[in-house]
Amino acid sequence: MSSNYELKPAGVDHVAAPALDYRPPQPRSTQHRLGLIGCGGITEHHLKAARAMGVEVVAFADLNLSSAEKRRAEFYPQADVYTDYRRLLERSDIDVVDIATHPAVRVPIIEHALLAGKHVLSQKPFVLSLADGVRLADLAERVGRRLAVNQNGRWAPYFSYLLQAVRTGLLGPLHTLDLTVNWDHTWCRGTPFESIPHLVLYDFAIHWFDIVSCAFAGRRAQRVFAQTAYAPGQDMKPPMLAHAVVGFGDGLATLGFSAHSRHGPLEKLTAVGGAGTIHGAGPICGLNRLAVHTAAGQSEAVLEGSWFPDGFRGTLGELLCAIEENREPRHSARNNLASLALCFAALKSADSGLPVTPESA
Repeated sequence: MSSNYELKPAGVDHVAAPALDYRPPQPRSTQHRLGLIGCGGITEHHLKAARAMGVEVVAFADLNLSSAEKRRAEFYPQADVYTDYRRLLERSDIDVVDIATHPAVRVPIIEHALLAGKHVLSQKPFVLSLADGVRLADLAERVGRRLAVNQNGRWAPYFSYLLQAVRTGLLGPLHTLDLTVNWDHTWCRGTPFESIPHLVLYDFAIHWFDIVSCAFAGRRAQRVFAQTAYAPGQDMKPPMLAHAVVGFGDGLATLGFSAHSRHGPLEKLTAVGGAGTIHGAGPICGLNRLAVHTAAGQSEAVLEGSWFPDGFRGTLGELLCAIEENREPRHSARNNLASLALCFAALKSADSGLPVTPESA
């Protein structure tokens, strides 16, 4: 019987990378009219995505008038601006509303928008409680509007390629998914973000929990165990180190975040399935090459685009396509509840030191 104590890899053939449809969807029509509620820093990327698709934003609303006026001047000089979002919702020429406020004030705005007959793209994290998320998803269905969540990581080229590899069966049943990131997130010092108790595990990691949820779609997460820690010498209020393990019974996902890393930032992913494996390592939010291993051989997928702006083109484009095709968007509020359940379970586990079932989060 042969042995391989040194774990030497077997020889493999080099083949062309599988061609997967990972690029952001493009709506057929440019006649959609958008309104933006909340004009903070991240909305620069929302608006770049809209402009790239030829979609017009006709109104901006923000309690801080200068923020709305700034975005108007930068992107759509002919648009109107309001400090009261309800005036924006009264307009009959707006069919889609992008709501990019902070989560604590977002729920009633989403409710008002849906009741005003608008389709809605909500900023992430979607809601602060699953009960609110269920209620909003129910309301959207009741009034016949589409409610989607800006989980833009799904259309980052490397994550989109990975998810397509899973959906098409290229990897076979997924065994494990390992995602790690080390970077310097101390830019949040002195900003409102620093007041978020689980800045890393919640506000940042929600994208990675969302990818786990999508990759293991249709399989029930049985438990989540998470821990956080303060990096030696850190002066940030929230813990900057975090990890989580999600158990699916017949599969495992591990997530690791080191957000106080001053040198050598890097993101890595490894997805192992019964029929193939995908590896990747590279710049934060910017992996542009993935190694693909299957029975056919080894290949390298060289990816076009980047998370910024393609992730944002993906979320807006998919919502507009879903509206045109009268179907549920892939990133619907209902779909996003599974991702939130994983994230909330991780927060509860980190606070208690115990494994948590997503249903109890």
